[in-house]
Amino acid sequence: MQPQNLAEIRNLDIAFADVRVVEGLDLDIPAGKTLCLVGESGCGKSVTAKALLQVIDHPGRVAGGAIRFRQGTGNEIDIAATPPRSAAMRALRGADIALIHQEPMSFLSPLYTIGNQIAEALTLHRKVSKAQARQAAIAMLTEVGMPDPERRVDSYTFQLSGGQRQRAMIAMALINRPRLLIADEPTTALDVTTQANILDLMRRLQADSGMSMLFITHDLGVVAEIADEVAVMYLGRIVERGPVDEVLGHPQHPYTQGLLASMPRLDGDFNAPLQAIPGMVPPPVRKPSGCAFHPRCSRALKGICDKIEPLQIATGPDRQVACHAFGAEAARFAVPPEQPQKAGLAGASDPSRQPSGRALLEVAHLDKHFAVRAGFFQRRIGAIRAVNDVSFDIFAGETLGLVGESGCGKSTLGQTIVGLHTADGGDMTYTPRNGMPVDLRSARGAVARQLKTDIRMVFQDPTGSLNPRMRVRDIIGEVLQVNGVAKPEIEVRVQKLLARVGLSPDYAERYPHAFSGGQRQRIAIARALASNPQLVIADEAVSALDVSVQTQIINMMRELQADLGLTYLFVSHDLGVVANISDRVAVMYAGRIVEIGPTNAIFRSPRHPYTEALLAAIPGRHQRGGAGRIRLEGHVPDPAHPQPGCAFADRCRYAQHACREAPPPMAGTQEHGFACIRADELTLRAVHQERALESA
Repeated sequence: MQPQNLAEIRNLDIAFADVRVVEGLDLDIPAGKTLCLVGESGCGKSVTAKALLQVIDHPGRVAGGAIRFRQGTGNEIDIAATPPRSAAMRALRGADIALIHQEPMSFLSPLYTIGNQIAEALTLHRKVSKAQARQAAIAMLTEVGMPDPERRVDSYTFQLSGGQRQRAMIAMALINRPRLLIADEPTTALDVTTQANILDLMRRLQADSGMSMLFITHDLGVVAEIADEVAVMYLGRIVERGPVDEVLGHPQHPYTQGLLASMPRLDGDFNAPLQAIPGMVPPPVRKPSGCAFHPRCSRALKGICDKIEPLQIATGPDRQVACHAFGAEAARFAVPPEQPQKAGLAGASDPSRQPSGRALLEVAHLDKHFAVRAGFFQRRIGAIRAVNDVSFDIFAGETLGLVGESGCGKSTLGQTIVGLHTADGGDMTYTPRNGMPVDLRSARGAVARQLKTDIRMVFQDPTGSLNPRMRVRDIIGEVLQVNGVAKPEIEVRVQKLLARVGLSPDYAERYPHAFSGGQRQRIAIARALASNPQLVIADEAVSALDVSVQTQIINMMRELQADLGLTYLFVSHDLGVVANISDRVAVMYAGRIVEIGPTNAIFRSPRHPYTEALLAAIPGRHQRGGAGRIRLEGHVPDPAHPQPGCAFADRCRYAQHACREAPPPMAGTQEHGFACIRADELTLRAVHQERALESA
């Protein structure tokens, strides 16, 4: 083993029954550095990480190869040859090698406090008393930035926010000071500000302890900030590897180029098309012959790429690529790949989808409060002000993006508009095409039924929103049946809807579990479109998807909007996605809209400090180490205990005494409004003033 490597993987094979999901994998994990493993879902990233701990789910197994790991004593152990249940592996797990899972709610026990779980991880490997373990847990929670660690140590998982759960899991992983930390998509579902703080935390802890990190992600913006080296994985093989600046700045493999081109752009024209990789990752059992990527590759040559598997080729110091374009047949690939064009799909500047001057939905001073009850008789003792005095319009044919951190009221606002919650105050007026205005709060009978047809919602989690016991035909057909479509016509309409969202009509016979995440989201969109709606509310519709699938869904939604004249309220915490789909953006904080305006104005000329902080937290816009980032500490204030003045004042670096005296009114113009009393004094940083991740 090379002294600069903590672990070396050689010719690793991982199989589930007779199907190889990882084959012939070679990978080095350098000591004291961060290696990012990148690729779409289904490429084998997570199962490779699990092989390092011998915790592959049954019937998976390490079918061949070696995983050599240098222990703290200086001895080497071949993990691949060590039985999973052996004392040697039990001693290794959690001590020398620790794992952070993507979803803390499925990993942390709901029955024990986080303090108990962190202390248990310590007592398994060290001889310490319960009191010492508790103090160590508090100290570790303090180190990872958990607010009020002495109190939170006795909290259960459900009592913590998403960012706090992730910090608790990081504390559990680091309590024994591991030599290798494996982070499997640790920030995918987090807000942009929480994600930025977690990345800063992991960088700092690595610098303090000198540990190595294997960081698994599909977000190349995160890779740009945290990685020293990058390995790009596709269908169980490494297709490109090298230093982060070289791989992201000058990608060589068409798959790496496709991943970079799929990223939502923040450093150019927001109206430019997003370049999605065609198709999707096939299951390992149907792995193509030759180069596995060739069916999705625009440069593939018949007779070479579809027949011969490419070898790893060194293209520079510490740089390898597995592509025939760099091998013996390189001359046949002399024509450079086409660069993404800055025209194509309908964008906000395209006259075909310019919003009309008519407001489809007018929201004025909307309130939604949830009662807080206590005692035997469940008396009301307070209220959670989830949505508080919110006003905005959505014009026919436009997309209004709604952004903000978790807990700011975005989803509650969308659910109140669609009728899942009853508003407590304010007005919501809906004016359909060629129709009379309708008050959403007072609508009853036939009018209310028509509103359920005209206003539809796409939920964040398609797995949870699609009935697992119903076929796709019945999931979509149910909406048609409720709307009075005759049975003979339902089958034809279902097939047309599936084709409209890019799915084969043959899929109508399948159940939701048979589809990938992106396909399930397409089914959810098809269901929403079944009633021919005018307004679609998309609640975090692409937040958990791979960047390439995310791009496909965004492009599809824009095409549907151009073809069908749809109007979208697009709810998301991902500002990159919002920038590339929205005509206007509303920024929400603590139940209020603090800034609203055209997309270009919000991203190029922000007027509220919270908007500036959100923009500055977007990954991929900073040099390694996070220099230039505005660190937004703390959390959205408790909506059950509203504070006087500006709700953002306690987290705002520009706040003065006057900011805490009274809530700021909405100022600015009708086109670009903002709620900040110091807006005219401040010069806030915009997207174009930061370093952005370069495209291929």
